[in-house]
Amino acid sequence: MKKYITKIVMVAILITTLISCSVSKDIETPKDALPENFRNASVSKDTTSIADLEWKNFFTEKDIIKLIDSAVVRNNDLQIATKNIEIAQYRFTQSKWNNVPQINLGVTASTSNPSDNSFTGKNLGQALGQNHINDFTAGATLSWEADIWGKIKNQKKGAFAEYLQSEEVKKALQTTIVADVSKGYYNLLMLDAQLEIARQTLKLNDSTTSIIKLKYDAGQVTSLAIQQSEAQKLNSAQLIPLLEQNIAIQENALSVLTGSFPDSKQRTIRLSTIAVKNNAAVGIPSSLVSRRPDVKSAELALKVANANVGITKADFYPALRITAQGGVNSFEASNWFTIPASLFGTVAGGLTQPLLNNKRIRTQYNIAVVEREKAVINFRQSVLVAVSEVADALVAVEKLQQQEAFLQERVKTLQQAIKNANLLFKNGMAEYLEVLSAQASLLQSELELADIKRAQLSANTELYRALGGGWR
Repeated sequence: MKKYITKIVMVAILITTLISCSVSKDIETPKDALPENFRNASVSKDTTSIADLEWKNFFTEKDIIKLIDSAVVRNNDLQIATKNIEIAQYRFTQSKWNNVPQINLGVTASTSNPSDNSFTGKNLGQALGQNHINDFTAGATLSWEADIWGKIKNQKKGAFAEYLQSEEVKKALQTTIVADVSKGYYNLLMLDAQLEIARQTLKLNDSTTSIIKLKYDAGQVTSLAIQQSEAQKLNSAQLIPLLEQNIAIQENALSVLTGSFPDSKQRTIRLSTIAVKNNAAVGIPSSLVSRRPDVKSAELALKVANANVGITKADFYPALRITAQGGVNSFEASNWFTIPASLFGTVAGGLTQPLLNNKRIRTQYNIAVVEREKAVINFRQSVLVAVSEVADALVAVEKLQQQEAFLQERVKTLQQAIKNANLLFKNGMAEYLEVLSAQASLLQSELELADIKRAQLSANTELYRALGGGWR
């Protein structure tokens, strides 16, 4: 019997080797989904990109590196993504065993009492002198399906693609968290700078109010001048608690990203001391497939869809299954393990072709095909979004730099205007409204300048993220 089992297994393996073929053709990612160059970027064939830099080399501020380090280790969303990778890895490991024969061990004992008036009961009484019969069995059952049509192969391919996809999901999440932490820190520095501007402006307003009061006492201005000056001073004073509130909220947001309870965040640098990088190296759009985790994930989703089409298509064809059973059997417990008299064994092999459930299989296949078409569209959309985000970041970097240059000139002009207005006002050659107007304009311009600097730093960070940087 062992020789018979061996022959059947060898024949099945031979059939699998000779007949095994792919019943469906995979669809590749569309090559025309990517443009040749990014908008707002100089035409270049250089494939190097700032996204190739590790985030520890892209960000040079120690405070930011410390915060990102904490976020990468302690962020709860990233930890969940890591657990999802573990789950996907278990599934992939399990898929490797799909073409291994299943072996089950079993032990059964039964007794039956046929009717004395039945044929079995009368013969039982004559043969054994008893009205019941026992049966004791211990054996192993083997079942194996030959992967003729590549169904099990596609299951492994799909599970492996899903495992890789879970890794890309984590990478994409990390790029977002790294960018959010850095932009949050830049926003914190901007709020610090604006708070300092508000406090300095409040001192300037207070000084102006004192001068106006002296002129009022001298009969040179009316009480209206004092009221307007006091109102402007209160406007500057109101900014201080508002900015302090926003600072606390931003610190709390960074605490959530770094997986810690709300607390203050260390700042050893000022916004004005950070240099805006000139990030000219953006590479070419085709590199986004390998650099951007979300685009890579969409590409892997197409591979999963290809595997599902192959699995559902294989269900149309006959399945070759081989089963074998062997062990010991006896109707008397004393003879149960008497070898070889109690040995038994069966071997069977057959092809199973679905008939009545063909409609259900056809529906599953059609759905898998449509899902694959969706995967292609999703890939195109992911590329479209990625390229658009890079283009947005490039134009933001360029135009914010131009805006900052104009704003710096305006601030310098207003600073000189305040000096002149104060001098003229003291000598009675200018109205107090001119002084108050110049101070209000300077306050607004300095606040805008701090915001522009923050926007420039954030735009550089966004360009880094859009190109696929931050997960290495």
